Amino acid sequence: MSTLDELRARVAEHPSNAWARELGWRPVIVGSERARVLILGQAPGRLAQASGIPFDDPSGRLLRSWMGVTDDEFWNPDLVAVLPMDAYFPGKGASGDKAPRRDFAERWHPLFLEQFTAVRLTLVIGRYAQRHYLGSADVTANVRAAESFLPRYPIVHPSPLARGWRTRNPWFLEENVPRLRHLVRDALAPG
Repeated sequence: MSTLDELRARVAEHPSNAWARELGWRPVIVGSERARVLILGQAPGRLAQASGIPFDDPSGRLLRSWMGVTDDEFWNPDLVAVLPMDAYFPGKGASGDKAPRRDFAERWHPLFLEQFTAVRLTLVIGRYAQRHYLGSADVTANVRAAESFLPRYPIVHPSPLARGWRTRNPWFLEENVPRLRHLVRDALAPG
């Protein structure tokens, strides 16, 4: 059993996650110590929680398109790791999913990040991850200044709920997505 497997087991067994265990849920954290791209995202959606596969939904298809990767590349744990701000679906809110629990990332992320030693590029997706890792929840400003955060690269969440943001900010698809594809290709390249 790898250290990452042990950490996932510790997450599952932690008293703060008893409610998820009772539902039969496993933490949706994937990747290996060899992963070269790390995705810091929000929290698994309902479909991802059910399948145990992160971004196994329309948001994931769009994300893979933006990254310029195949499904096989994306779900290869030696290439891409996914560490959400909460490892469990937080439930439905008034407009979209509820926010991830704030204490999850503080408690668990440092332990996981110590294991992802081969990561060359980290995608910081959405407001919650950007607040935690970039110090600002202003997605537009963060994404506009994406180059200044490298090797972390902030992007808007690929959710259908963010379609309006993408319409109001066409520069994201015109400028940031091509740069993202280039960065991902470089990160995944052998060597």
